[in-house]
Amino acid sequence: MTKKEFTTWMWFEALDRLSRAQRLHQQFFQVHHQAGQPAWEPPVDVLETKTEVLILCALPGVDPETVDAVIEGGMLTVSGKRSLPEELRTALIHQLELPQGRFARRIPLPPAHYVSVQRQASNGCLLITLEKKSL
Repeated sequence: MTKKEFTTWMWFEALDRLSRAQRLHQQFFQVHHQAGQPAWEPPVDVLETKTEVLILCALPGVDPETVDAVIEGGMLTVSGKRSLPEELRTALIHQLELPQGRFARRIPLPPAHYVSVQRQASNGCLLITLEKKSL
């Protein structure tokens, strides 16, 4: 293999890896537009027990008190904003993979009547607990 062929091969290999990384990033943090503003969607887990529905949203660094969680039409909408802490705003960034800015996620809920919505931080995630109305 000549030096030119090797260089061309390395270039295409690097572009292929970059393309794969971008596809994986887009799959994990889907970006969409809401009300004309771009927003990213955090990944979620939805679990149900007899008395509640638990929703884990991957929102590291987001204060649960700043997140809106609204139930409407059988959907839970979780929205807010993730920003760099003030003390890091002047830092030299070497790598920034966690999405910043506005986020919103609409999550279909299991059919039930919910009587409360509670939010708390749990291992880098936002845990939303929806208490079901007892029959």
